[in-house]
Amino acid sequence: MNSLELKKINKHYGKKKHALCDFSYKFTNGIYGLLGPNGAGKSTLMNIITDNLLPDGDSGKILWNGEETRLLKERFRSRLGFMPQQQNLYESMTAHTFLSYIAALKCIDRKSAEADIPKIVERVELTESIDKKMGGFSGGMKQRVLIAAAMLGDPDLLILDEPLHGLDNVNRRLVKDVIETFCQRRNKTMIMVTHYEDELPQCITHHLLLQRPV
Repeated sequence: MNSLELKKINKHYGKKKHALCDFSYKFTNGIYGLLGPNGAGKSTLMNIITDNLLPDGDSGKILWNGEETRLLKERFRSRLGFMPQQQNLYESMTAHTFLSYIAALKCIDRKSAEADIPKIVERVELTESIDKKMGGFSGGMKQRVLIAAAMLGDPDLLILDEPLHGLDNVNRRLVKDVIETFCQRRNKTMIMVTHYEDELPQCITHHLLLQRPV
């Protein structure tokens, strides 16, 4: 069984805004819904877990199977899939080039990536657009590229930050189908961040509510 343990994580923005205050939690195999209002620190927490953002000073620890993620480096990144809330895509890239780039960042060897990418792109129904530049993609298509990127390498830990935000019904169905498929993997951990409880998949096993720090 895999485990992701967070111990007393703190994060300030500026001198006054406290986004996270001594946050501690242990995630094991299962599907977690992370809920909370704006300003509760949900995205901050996900970005700290994925090493896109540093916690305050030397505060707290993040452990993957008992080892600090900052020391594991690529050994942790290779088992992690992350779909960020913001669509910060390289719009001059094709979807295929972008996914190859993400695979390299996740330390997936080129041969495995080239075998994996067409299968994942097919699941999010972007096969016909794989060689098109992402600058011409709709918002829903960009979301589907991001979830495809997160799924590369069959991650043990999948983090989805507001994956259904701003999507029309067609794109919501496609993204939900991918999420439901991942839910069937009993040896995996997924954390899905959302404002709305009704967006969580039926297969959810744990609910975690973040409140704004006082």
